Amino acid sequence: MSPKPNVSEERKEQITEAATKVFAEQGFDKARMDDIAAEAKLSKGTLYLYFKSKDAIIKHLLESLFEREFADLSSLIDDPRPASEKLMLFAEKFIGDMHKWSRLIPIMYEFLGRLFRQSIVQEAFKKYLRVYLDMVTPIIQQGIDKGEFKEADASEIAITFGALLEGTILIWVYDSDLVDLEKNLRASIKLLMEGIIK
Repeated sequence: MSPKPNVSEERKEQITEAATKVFAEQGFDKARMDDIAAEAKLSKGTLYLYFKSKDAIIKHLLESLFEREFADLSSLIDDPRPASEKLMLFAEKFIGDMHKWSRLIPIMYEFLGRLFRQSIVQEAFKKYLRVYLDMVTPIIQQGIDKGEFKEADASEIAITFGALLEGTILIWVYDSDLVDLEKNLRASIKLLMEGIIK
């Protein structure tokens, strides 16, 4: 008799997809575990086997989002291309992902609304920021060390780079008629690059 296949990761992905839809439609506070189980087409008991609470699902959802964002960035650190090209590749990947993640925008901003009230969200965003800085700062430092970028604090440039990306998305959410997301993201990164390239 062959062993049963391990479907736990597949099941978690199924639940995460269902929770994403429910949270986007109802918000975190109104969404119930019953709603998520129904959307995932699972019994509530099965749902609780994988996630003990709504907070556990929120934490997993945040971690999944951040892991996806960083999967490609980590490979850029050791890439032999110039640092400016690597940063542009990351920015282009980020822009491309925004189209795929547009349905997640309401969820991301609900996370931000909980940032000061909920420790699991605070911890996830702190981890996100540190992982981001641990990946982007060395790329910028490479550019400084090789004389491609002006002498500066690499971590400050990394924070500015991230702030441009995140800030442009924020004002796009405020008024998508005023802000052309792709155009303004590219313009922001171009202006930053012009300021740091020698």
